[in-house]
Amino acid sequence: MAKQKSVFFCSECGAESAKWMGQCPACHAWNTMVEQELAVSERGKSVRRSDRAVKPQLLSEISLSEEDRVQTGIAELDRVLGGGVVPGSMILVGGDPGIGKSTLLLQACRELAARGQKLLYISGEESLKQIRMRADRLGNFPEGVSLLCETDLSLIAELLRSNKPDIVVIDSIQTMYNEEASGTPGSVSQVRESTAVLLQLSKSLGISVFIVGHVTKEGTVAGPRILEHMVDTVLYFEGDRHASYRILRGVKNRFGSTNEIGVFEMGSEGLREVSNPSEYLLSGRPEGESGTVTACSIEGTRPILLEVQALVCKSGFGIPRRQASGADLNRINLLMAVLEKRLGLQLGQCDAYVNIAGGMRIVEPAVDLAIAMALVSSFLNLPVGDRLLAFGEVGLSGEVRGVNAAEQRVSEAAKLGYEICVLPRVCAQRAGQIKGIKLIAVDSVRDAIEVIKKHGGKEK
Repeated sequence: MAKQKSVFFCSECGAESAKWMGQCPACHAWNTMVEQELAVSERGKSVRRSDRAVKPQLLSEISLSEEDRVQTGIAELDRVLGGGVVPGSMILVGGDPGIGKSTLLLQACRELAARGQKLLYISGEESLKQIRMRADRLGNFPEGVSLLCETDLSLIAELLRSNKPDIVVIDSIQTMYNEEASGTPGSVSQVRESTAVLLQLSKSLGISVFIVGHVTKEGTVAGPRILEHMVDTVLYFEGDRHASYRILRGVKNRFGSTNEIGVFEMGSEGLREVSNPSEYLLSGRPEGESGTVTACSIEGTRPILLEVQALVCKSGFGIPRRQASGADLNRINLLMAVLEKRLGLQLGQCDAYVNIAGGMRIVEPAVDLAIAMALVSSFLNLPVGDRLLAFGEVGLSGEVRGVNAAEQRVSEAAKLGYEICVLPRVCAQRAGQIKGIKLIAVDSVRDAIEVIKKHGGKEK
């Protein structure tokens, strides 16, 4: 007869320990060890699987063929996936509650069914009527989309083996229950074992599986971190649930590039694609105001123009307040220290607020120059110019360093009608062949500030 044994799993990385510890020995995260009960045999010996021999294969003997991708019919989703859905792949979609994960996947099911794919949408959170109500808001659905409300993974596995659909959506993995694993639905062991069963079915039957995952308050998928390592693709649906725009970001993709993004707008009839993100991120930008500079960031292979806003004012408190939305606060403090040290600007007694308009979150160093120029523009109360764009990395000595894809950034700016581009000198030569835009090469932040004083409020 089997006896019960308790072990502890790390909810972040899935490391196992025989006793509870305050800090995980593998990933060094604090207070992440969760107790789970495991059933073991009385002797505690593992069973040998088989006596079959294994034979390695030479690397040169392995034939390669291009994956047959299935287009979802949603161009922004296909972009993030790397061109479409690869048969037999497993895709994890995470995001905050109410952000639109289920809506996006239901729209994808509609488009895929119109292309002759056999769809199965499995929900463990909503009833069939609730899903039908959402489907009616999205429009007419063709034949080929089947719905199922079930959380028992053994029943789901039998259904997949018998019906063999082309694409399956699991909403969500935290509601699935596997009888062979201990714990309640959503626990570390249940999420891990349920994903392993779905992964085996996906690879053996050639079924593409979309998994919806809840996220924690830190913004990562709830459950063991090993979940993201098991799947082929990890997508995060970002944005403010009270705002209209959503960003689908790929952070892992075994069949395409990472860090690609897709932009959507939430409406009454579901999600609409935004084919030109730069245009919507710059919409509503004030003209002739200080503290606002246009920057260009590279997301995957796509250059995106965005507005950097800064507000610098004298502080009424003993300790000045610094706040950032969409940018790294530590990076902003560093840039303000560089401006104060290298340019002599008295920013130490000023409150500073920096915002990336449109809900984007940018960590690329290429926006350093635009943030620094926006801070100085607000401090001096001097407009930069509505048709001026800046990009470049700022070092601790105040130097402006080169960034990648300079030619793509300048081309995107010229396409949207920008007339002046401030960029690092090392990038000016590669981007100098683009017509219709004036390039101003700078070596340091001091040179960039001189551009503000010369071109501020004027269009050249």
